[in-house]
Amino acid sequence: MTTEISSHTQALADYISNAAQAPLPAEVIEKTKHHIVDTVAATVSGMELPAGQRILRFFESQGGRDEAVIFGTALRTTAINAAMANAMLAHADETDDSHLSSRSHLGCGVVPAALAMAEREGSSGQALVAAVALGYDIGARVCHALGTDQLYDAGHSTHTFAPTFGSAAAAGALAGLTPQQCRWMISYTAQQASGVNCWQRDLDHVEKAFDFGGMAGRNGVTSAVMVQCGYSGVDDVLTGPRNFLFAFSPDPKPELFVDALGQRFEILLTNIKKWSVGSPIQAALDSTQAIIMDESLAADDIARIVVRMSDQESHVVDNREIPDINLQQMVAVMAIERTVSFAASHDASKLDDLAVKAMRARVELVPDPSLPRRHPIVNIHTTDGREFQHATDAVRGTPDNPMTRDEVHAKAYDLIEPTLGSGNSAALLQALWQLETLPNVRDIARCLHVK
Repeated sequence: MTTEISSHTQALADYISNAAQAPLPAEVIEKTKHHIVDTVAATVSGMELPAGQRILRFFESQGGRDEAVIFGTALRTTAINAAMANAMLAHADETDDSHLSSRSHLGCGVVPAALAMAEREGSSGQALVAAVALGYDIGARVCHALGTDQLYDAGHSTHTFAPTFGSAAAAGALAGLTPQQCRWMISYTAQQASGVNCWQRDLDHVEKAFDFGGMAGRNGVTSAVMVQCGYSGVDDVLTGPRNFLFAFSPDPKPELFVDALGQRFEILLTNIKKWSVGSPIQAALDSTQAIIMDESLAADDIARIVVRMSDQESHVVDNREIPDINLQQMVAVMAIERTVSFAASHDASKLDDLAVKAMRARVELVPDPSLPRRHPIVNIHTTDGREFQHATDAVRGTPDNPMTRDEVHAKAYDLIEPTLGSGNSAALLQALWQLETLPNVRDIARCLHVK
């Protein structure tokens, strides 16, 4: 039976097949390294968190062929297992990056998957950088083609779909798959596309880590490795009877799978978090800090803080049980401490701290359908009757207000040094910043392997 291949499927497969060797603009290379550094740091720091400890217990029991390292441990396992473990650790909290238009955290799935496959294959640093940039491009476009909001509103997890396809693309490029093999890989990835956004009800950030990162990294690398080992499949899962688009979207736009590929790089449109908290909280913290610093307000000066936020995201961060996705808790900590450190955003004991509880009681979150996502407005009312308002148009770390290399480096070092030590941390970061010059990614893995 001869299958007709659609033009967008062929273009997508061709692009993935050639991506590892294709040149990238200098700004894309630099921004990709920012996200690799940031995600590796999130992964290493994740293993020290309660969710991370549970994750590691599972993988300590798995064994597996020695192909790739689980970051910050003495464990080595298959690339599939390593991708899953490191991707879960990368989203063991809210430190990793986020991509607004696809409603996803691309880095926590794509970067661990690419690193695991690159270590398995002995790929160059240049190929790794290209594969990671590719993963962001393909992951985001899958949600665009399906309709991000439609997919999310139907109960599917955009936070899983995007990094799953992104991980597969990155792994497939590093595996050296031909265009035909890439079409089969896309089909196996479509068969594994899953995720239900009830992850919002996860109280311990463990299932959420699986949904956002682990399942995506595992499934993406699995698709690439199966095809690399000789599996064949459906030639074009995006068109024809009962195809992928038919299954998940009432109004798909398949042309968006390849829209501006090689011209619009989604990694340039991805956020790196200044604060280690949920994405909807970032701007509220920026605005709260701006007011208290500009007006020299002490905690005792504050009578009430009102945060108006899009009703599309306010429910995600409204008085949640986990500190780093609890807007009221994080704003209260900011009002008292004038900053929110990684330690403070993960300190569950602060939920019962009397001073923080008293301030949290003064923080009101108001859902506002007139506001766009990621653009809250903060009003602080003082005890002497004054009122100050601030809206952060471009949060630090977003494409319109990006963090510098020095800022990303400082954030990463602070996250990894307690686990890897100063020497290993310095060596790891130096290697990551020089990635495109490294002949073999396995040199980086040695810095991540703790004996």
